[in-house]
Amino acid sequence: QGDLQANPLQLAVAYAATLAVTPLSCAVGWGIEGSVTVLPETRAAELYGGPGERAESYYCSYGVNPEFRPRLEAAGLRVTGTDPDGEPRIVELDRDVHPFFLATLFIPQARSTPERPHPVVRGLAAALGRRRGS
Repeated sequence: QGDLQANPLQLAVAYAATLAVTPLSCAVGWGIEGSVTVLPETRAAELYGGPGERAESYYCSYGVNPEFRPRLEAAGLRVTGTDPDGEPRIVELDRDVHPFFLATLFIPQARSTPERPHPVVRGLAAALGRRRGS
């Protein structure tokens, strides 16, 4: 019964430690701009027009649980973009595994407009067009 009367925050932290996505320790939060370094020779670099640092908008305070990163990478998920602390912000699967699997821990559509779509949004739309055409 002691566990049932534990501090709710302690329970949440203990539960979060068992998840692949957990609260970030950094100051990223709702509507905060942060930098993402796009790594070379990745789909992300192709979409962005090359590797390098990019500004992105964050609307959450969650990230990959560091304890799960080796398992995710061993299963084929590649980290292709990181924040200044080296934490994953873009992950993808190789094309031979999936025609377009790219996930972000930021919101690409927040920086997208009909006149100037975000590179990730544009890449997804192109992949859908190719799929539809096949």
